[in-house]
Amino acid sequence: MSKQRARRGTGSLYRSKRSRYWHIQYYVGGRRVRESTGTTSKTEAQRTLTDRVAKAQNGSMPVDVRKVTFDQLADLVRADYRKNNRKSADRLELSLDHLSKHFGGWRAVHIKEPAIDGYIAARLDQGAANGTVNRELAALRRAFRLGKKLGLVAVEPEIEVLEEDNIRTGFVEHAMFARLEEELPEHLRALALTGFVTGWRKRMLLSRRWRNVDLESGWLRMEPGETKNKKGINFPLGKVRRLKAALEAQRDRKLEIERRTGHIIEHLFFYYEGQRAGEPILDFRGAWEAACRRAGCPGLLFHDLRRTAVRNLVRSGVAESVAMKFTGHLTASVFKRYAIEDEKMLEEGGAKLDGFLEDTMPAMPDRKVLSLG
Repeated sequence: MSKQRARRGTGSLYRSKRSRYWHIQYYVGGRRVRESTGTTSKTEAQRTLTDRVAKAQNGSMPVDVRKVTFDQLADLVRADYRKNNRKSADRLELSLDHLSKHFGGWRAVHIKEPAIDGYIAARLDQGAANGTVNRELAALRRAFRLGKKLGLVAVEPEIEVLEEDNIRTGFVEHAMFARLEEELPEHLRALALTGFVTGWRKRMLLSRRWRNVDLESGWLRMEPGETKNKKGINFPLGKVRRLKAALEAQRDRKLEIERRTGHIIEHLFFYYEGQRAGEPILDFRGAWEAACRRAGCPGLLFHDLRRTAVRNLVRSGVAESVAMKFTGHLTASVFKRYAIEDEKMLEEGGAKLDGFLEDTMPAMPDRKVLSLG
């Protein structure tokens, strides 16, 4: 098949070996369209292409909504996220991956309420949490909304989300974290420790570069605009000796790999061995889940380290206003949601109160037991 290249946005002409007619290719609302011109004249074919492109650009090109597929709608969502520089693009890809496994190749007109209910049931049977399924349904809803806006679908299906409990009680006790550290691949240990101590989100940590670390003065930084609440964060490494030591070891590893490979390592967290040595860590779900199973804490989320860090800050007596600056929480209500009291914490509080009362209050007088007989 020979194809005539053209400037971006003008479409292209090509001729297939199986046809004597010229074919054209162009885009309508981000969807690629190919069709035969029914002519052997290149000049006539070019006129047809020019007409199609003009109609596509001014929105007058009719679209056969019966042929639009889920995959085309998914591409619209990806393009929308790129255009708006959405920071949750990685999470979107996870959602679209699950949706594609179920709806890949489906025509959009066939994705109606019963089909969506079937998807929900299948995901729940796979063990997906309600919140996870809801994120996927949100991506599906966005796909249809964009499709309708561009005239690629006629009707948006009704998509009802599941009830979910936003308060998760997953915590990582110190002994459990020690076991988890031993089971994690070596290149993930500094990352896990940083999450355990700082409470920073996975995305926040994976985006850190060495320019964000000052080991001499002892600070780990996020600039304003990088965080979810648009405020910068400064974490005092110099006051947390174990974390500073881990990042100093990370620096030494960085210098060693740079000498060996000749490549500069910009990211704070990177691979240590093999062909990927020095490359930034982008995704580690498989390694994390396997390590959690071996450590005896299956189902533990990296985000549980954030909840644990909040609880550790509360337990250590750090003022709430200061702790919120450490973790990057904007509102006290969200911070308190993560500072969930567990039974052990309550028992410790009760013991402290008992000791305080015993030390400060006078002894209780002996009381006589009155006989009612």
